[in-house]
Amino acid sequence: MARQTKKKPISVRSEVRYERRRTALEAVRNGESPSDVARVMKVPLRTLFTWIARYRKGGDHALREGQRSGRPRKLDAAMMQWLYKAITLGEPRQYQLPFCLWTLALVRLLLKRKYGIELSKSGVSRLLGHLGLSPQRPIYRSYKRNPEDMKRYLDETFPGLRDRARRMGAIIYFVDEASVRSDSHRGTTWGKIGQTPEVEDSGDRFSLKLISAVSPRGDMKFSCFEGRMNGPRFVNFLKKLHSDAGRPIIIITDGASYHTSGPVKRYAAESQEQVTIEHLPSYSPELNPDEQVWNHAKARLAKRFVATKAEFKAALFSILLSIQRSTRLILSFFQLPATKYASDAI
Repeated sequence: MARQTKKKPISVRSEVRYERRRTALEAVRNGESPSDVARVMKVPLRTLFTWIARYRKGGDHALREGQRSGRPRKLDAAMMQWLYKAITLGEPRQYQLPFCLWTLALVRLLLKRKYGIELSKSGVSRLLGHLGLSPQRPIYRSYKRNPEDMKRYLDETFPGLRDRARRMGAIIYFVDEASVRSDSHRGTTWGKIGQTPEVEDSGDRFSLKLISAVSPRGDMKFSCFEGRMNGPRFVNFLKKLHSDAGRPIIIITDGASYHTSGPVKRYAAESQEQVTIEHLPSYSPELNPDEQVWNHAKARLAKRFVATKAEFKAALFSILLSIQRSTRLILSFFQLPATKYASDAI
């Protein structure tokens, strides 16, 4: 008769340590920074990556003390820590790779070059998920922007405008223009894997030119215009905006030529400080919360089918009116990392 061996009971302390490791890994997988998790858990960062390496080897079971079963792992803690820093603190071109976006194929190539380790794309995807990384649409920033100008705007210019608005009882508006096209498809649709869905298109192309303004209070105004935007048209919009506000307004917009044209400067000067115009740093559209009006509107418009210009205009105006009525949505435009600086300018 075969002799049965008794399993050693798991101690309370061992179970507590096991749950602690599981909690740490869950936090990383949910997007928390490994350095923050290590600090909160009061463990060395290297230890945290060791736990991640064990998990990749054998799942939750491998996190228990004395349990190291599973297939041999290809990456150890030091390699994972290096890879995490490479992706979060740099870009492919820093490693002599020809592109600026991290893809599974590039991460796979980097691991092969650096450590001679070959993983499948699905293996790389799982690895990045264990490190708390996920595929995201990047924010593109112009290489022409001037960091010193941005710092001056955020540290001096805008705080000064905010204080001035409070003294005068003025409303701050961020203003932006956009040309919205009927063929700007940004949406996605479900379909069979490996078979790209086809959507019927009328073949016609329509576009509308609009201007809008949003305030940190949750206000939004918009208007449609024909032809190209110029100084007189911009002044006309400012006059309506000032009239609707019924108090002084401070306009913050980009440095387009018509925003700095003679008619605009004369109108501001003649307003006797009722209308103040300030400009964002060059090549810094992400600082303008009004950009989100167009991002939101275009995304919603892409999900609608329009066959005529009249339908296109009606659909777009319906979307903009819906945004205008949603104070909560407009306030959310001021809660992005790049726009939160303006959220308290009320």
